[in-house]
Amino acid sequence: MNRANSEGAIIRNERAEDESAVRSVIEAAFGRPAEAGLVEMLRAGGAVLMSLIAECDERIVGHVLFSRIWIETAQGSVDAVGLAPVAVLPEYQRRGIGGGLINAGLESLRKAERIVLVLGRPDYYRRFGFSIDKAQTIKSPFPAESFMAMELRPGALDGIHGTAKYPPAFGL
Repeated sequence: MNRANSEGAIIRNERAEDESAVRSVIEAAFGRPAEAGLVEMLRAGGAVLMSLIAECDERIVGHVLFSRIWIETAQGSVDAVGLAPVAVLPEYQRRGIGGGLINAGLESLRKAERIVLVLGRPDYYRRFGFSIDKAQTIKSPFPAESFMAMELRPGALDGIHGTAKYPPAFGL
């Protein structure tokens, strides 16, 4: 994947040599190292499905990670995707870069995945198609008012009742 968004950022797959810059972006965006540490643990645990970066003027300014999670149901385990974290350098925020990263990832995931879960601000994630209502039948360790689901294929959540299970890196 290599595409430009409306703000001129190039969105592409993360490469191994990007890891240090990605860590710096995540720490700057969140103001702490916890989320960057989570990304490193997810990489080490083999849970990463997709890691995208945004570049402006050959500088990495944004990052989004999608990892494997599951919904444990009475009928068995259902594959899902977790979106977390998404980070943009503070001086590049509010330019559509984070949204561009999320949209590029969701578009790519549609080919092979059915369900994406996210924890975040509903007013932000609603614009991508995430819904608190869609997540009501999925128990999670997170507050219900911030836990959302999205169907990448219509009806993907029909009849799904269970508990979200995250990789060990999340410490849950």
